[in-house]
Amino acid sequence: MHKIDWDLGSAELGDFSHFMEKEIFEQPNALENAMRGRFSEDGSTAHFGGLRMTPQELRQIDRIVLCACGSAWHACLVAETLIEKFARIPVEVEYASEFRYGNAPLDKNTLVFVISQSGETQDTLAALRESKRKGFKTLAICNVVGSTIAREADGGIYQHSGPEIGVASTKAFTSQICIAAMLALYLGRMRDLSYDKGVRFVEALKQLPSQIKDVINQHEKIKSIAHKYINVHNFLFLGRQSLFPIALEGALKLKEVSYIHAEGYPSAEMKHGPIAMINPEFPSFFLATQKTLFQKVVSNMQEIHARKGPVIALISEGLEVPPGIADDIINIPSVHEAVQPILATVVLQLFAYYIALERGCDVDKPRNLAKSVTVE
Repeated sequence: MHKIDWDLGSAELGDFSHFMEKEIFEQPNALENAMRGRFSEDGSTAHFGGLRMTPQELRQIDRIVLCACGSAWHACLVAETLIEKFARIPVEVEYASEFRYGNAPLDKNTLVFVISQSGETQDTLAALRESKRKGFKTLAICNVVGSTIAREADGGIYQHSGPEIGVASTKAFTSQICIAAMLALYLGRMRDLSYDKGVRFVEALKQLPSQIKDVINQHEKIKSIAHKYINVHNFLFLGRQSLFPIALEGALKLKEVSYIHAEGYPSAEMKHGPIAMINPEFPSFFLATQKTLFQKVVSNMQEIHARKGPVIALISEGLEVPPGIADDIINIPSVHEAVQPILATVVLQLFAYYIALERGCDVDKPRNLAKSVTVE
């Protein structure tokens, strides 16, 4: 027996115009729920009661395979970057639909994780079953208590985001990234991540809800920027390292709710093809919040600007884009690198929402899409 603690009010609009808007604004609470009770007493690491694996067993893992579809696949890509950086474990990300039909050579010390908001995604469920059939420990991150994936996985982590009604994933996606960051911290502290770095990591995660509120408070500014681009037909989203998957997610959100063609690319790959498309009607949205890579991303902006392509820059406080290069600039707080993807995501969600709204699109029920894909 499982107690379902969602209340009816969480599935009602309240003071909001759309569920997508409501769920974007609910993200501070959703992330608090994802983190609640999951930090150690000394504040240096995370812990998860549902993994059903001892620290000794987890230390034997020398490879992780992550499987998902859609936005959850983008969350896997962020998880790959964070786990490899902080836990030093090789990670491979697979589309769940491809994993079940492939024959990846996995060794006995491989751990498989599947991610699904609904816990009912057919391809992800099939990947889980294939992994278990081959004898691998298979864990899950999902949001719906008692869902099929939650029941069949060997263990896992619940997101506790509450029901997500809008078809385009918002709070569930950032919750998945938050849990991925906590997992990277948890595994890293078992290996060579120091106590001090663990404490700073935990402090950064705990500050997330208030920082997301700061980002959401810029919604009017983001709305005014979005208004300038409601008639474009193409968009390019660019980021590096953990922000590359966020560029993919930003492009997906725009496609899903506004029906504008968009692509996500690593910033440095822009010169390997996509720059041929740039013209005054083809804007580029740069995610440039990392200090160590900032000047390189600015160089990419200059390439776009020189070809008269409109540039939107998302940057951290304390960084400055040279005058005249960016047509629009959005600032987010300067934060730990593990949580930058979450703050950047909120900006892109609002941006897509306001463009779709002004184009008269049904943001909660985009055409041809379903909330949970339960068929192949």
